[in-house]
Amino acid sequence: MTVRTGRSHSITRTKDVDTVIHQNDEGHGPRLTKRLSATDLMGFGIGIVIGTGIFTLTGVEAKNHAGPAIVVSFLLAGLVAMLAALCYAELAAAVPTAGSSYTYAYTTIGEIFAWIIAWDLVLEFALGAAVVARGWSGYLQEAFGLPTQFFGEEAPVNVGAVAIAAVLGVVAAVGIRESKWVTNVLVVIKVSICLFVIAVGAFFVKAANLAPFVPPSQPIAAENTPSTLAQPLWQFLTGVDPAAFGISGVLVAAGVVFFAYSGFEAVANLGEETKNPGKDMPRGLIGTLVVCTVLYVGVCIVLTGMVKYTALSEGAPISDAFAQVGLGWASILIGIAAIAGLSSVILVDIVAMGRIGFALCRDGLLPESIGRISPRFHTPLRITIGTTAVVCVLAAFVPLATLAEMVSIGTLFAFVVVSVAVIVLRRTKPKMKRPFRTPSVPLLPIVSTAACLALMASLAVDTWLRFLVWLVLGLAVYFFYGRKHSRLSPDSPRHAEEETAGAGATGSLS
Repeated sequence: MTVRTGRSHSITRTKDVDTVIHQNDEGHGPRLTKRLSATDLMGFGIGIVIGTGIFTLTGVEAKNHAGPAIVVSFLLAGLVAMLAALCYAELAAAVPTAGSSYTYAYTTIGEIFAWIIAWDLVLEFALGAAVVARGWSGYLQEAFGLPTQFFGEEAPVNVGAVAIAAVLGVVAAVGIRESKWVTNVLVVIKVSICLFVIAVGAFFVKAANLAPFVPPSQPIAAENTPSTLAQPLWQFLTGVDPAAFGISGVLVAAGVVFFAYSGFEAVANLGEETKNPGKDMPRGLIGTLVVCTVLYVGVCIVLTGMVKYTALSEGAPISDAFAQVGLGWASILIGIAAIAGLSSVILVDIVAMGRIGFALCRDGLLPESIGRISPRFHTPLRITIGTTAVVCVLAAFVPLATLAEMVSIGTLFAFVVVSVAVIVLRRTKPKMKRPFRTPSVPLLPIVSTAACLALMASLAVDTWLRFLVWLVLGLAVYFFYGRKHSRLSPDSPRHAEEETAGAGATGSLS
């Protein structure tokens, strides 16, 4: 890229999109091997999306906020995710890169915003993997009666969580081919169990349990009123007291169950390893959400139809519902699905973190040595091992239940940036080749941005505070290291190389 005069020291300097497109060509630096198809991408997407959301959040939110209308909450959350997916699809097809929304921000709104997004995604995937690893340990302990001093939330050191994170970290480090095999097997298992729940549970659905579909709004009891920092941001700012159920309850539940859709954007991080990103990326992203939404809606209808929403279990709603109708044996199969589902989520989280780290190292924002591609495994081995170690430490010692909402806020923040990037690139690069085009630009990206911000406003105040603390820490890393060592900085020894690569890429397109 040829850096504009006067902007080489600017924190809003941008990479040329042509440079990004051609940086994976032969002779343009370290490359990831192209081995993935649209089916593989859907496998990764479904693998990370279907997990704790469907196995736990369904019962919690139906019982406390939405009743049978939890179906509507999942549809609303799925609609917001689909809007973002359409924006992701255009950028992922046109700019297939390991950096996903980080790179999209780098080519549109500037380096500082790109760094913030990458730092945000590292938080999302690391925290998500650690939370799910602890959940996996808990499910395993309950299913097989394992000792609580090593497994589950009561363990001083959660050995089970560390073990599964370490094993899947090795799988991610060994190679993307091995990762896709493991993920696809786990996806087949848990999709089959979801279909089992829908098919068998449908015979036990009673119309009476679905009425009223939207329970009438009612004030929350004083003893259940959240503290100031635990209030949703919109409530904190407006002073309005939230109500359980009714339309308000459905919307609150939608903000919470959005967690069940988080992670599909990890598919976009695999752009450099996709055989035909122009066609496969949109199919992988949109296909993932369609499959997951259909399964979510089917499970929600069956669950609230089998058991009155007031009698749902908040810990294991699906297996408990089958037990309540006399099908206790089915809980074993559902337990297997939970373990398989959580395993695939951890694996895809670790794979995604490795690709984000690789992109940051390649751009000089982190030390290049830790992001090198292994000549044996063709993966960013060091950064994958490093991020796995962080996940293991978090999973071993930190009870992360109170931080679960941070996964959602990180995801939604990234969605906002991607939606804005579509509009910016349409204006700055109108002639760029776009194998897939987001419909109704700029209207759809604007609606996507507004919808994401609305869901972010439903998250708790303390979640926003933790998120801001993490961003401040990230800014410190950027200003003390990344800004100076960036390949776009004149102080970087790689600056001239970046200019040459950018000129070559631009020339090849003219």
